[in-house]
Amino acid sequence: MTQNGEETSPLRRPEVTGLHLAPDGPGRQACTPMHEPTALPQDRSQAILEATKQIGAILKRAGHPFALAGSVAVYAHGGSRYLQHDADFAILPDDADAVAGTLRKAGLDVRVPPEDWLLKTTCHGQNVDIIFALAHQPVTRDMLDRAHVLPVDSVLMPVLCPTDLIHSLISAFSEHYCDFGSVLPVVRAVREKVDWDVVRAACGDQPMPAAFLFLLERLNVIDAQEDQP
Repeated sequence: MTQNGEETSPLRRPEVTGLHLAPDGPGRQACTPMHEPTALPQDRSQAILEATKQIGAILKRAGHPFALAGSVAVYAHGGSRYLQHDADFAILPDDADAVAGTLRKAGLDVRVPPEDWLLKTTCHGQNVDIIFALAHQPVTRDMLDRAHVLPVDSVLMPVLCPTDLIHSLISAFSEHYCDFGSVLPVVRAVREKVDWDVVRAACGDQPMPAAFLFLLERLNVIDAQEDQP
């Protein structure tokens, strides 16, 4: 589950300058250090969790500021363990080069897609997105500072706070990507932890996010916004 509309949907993206990644090195496709053989879990969700733990441990050891995002972040906040698509990590735009170098040193193949707001790698056979722009805006230090340190299948790591997580999902809605059905169960899982006034102030005047917020009110998932004088 990728922020900004998985799978790399055509969204308006912020300009992130100063990114000059080195080309991929040969043979960098293993996930575990030293290319140690690893038995892959049969369960897809567990495989995604194993990939998340491995990447999180690598970033923690290197001291890179980051926060877990996407469906695994929802799981960490108490949501469903049924995970889809991939694992997502939010990093600062200025750290993209350093993070890419760290992952390559750990034996991972880091790919630079046409989209200018993320990097991609693979771990335990699962896609991992390293994202430096969420909700059409660059990831900020304040956003990472608001992250909650939570256990992810027994490994502690910073996880986007519920308000930032939901804001990033709702703000991704547009005329080209408007899958309310996939986000509705996510909102149900974390609704009591979200500051909905902040979410409304950040994206409630945009047509698609406003329509989704209205749907949440009609379904009694969230309280209706009081009329303003």
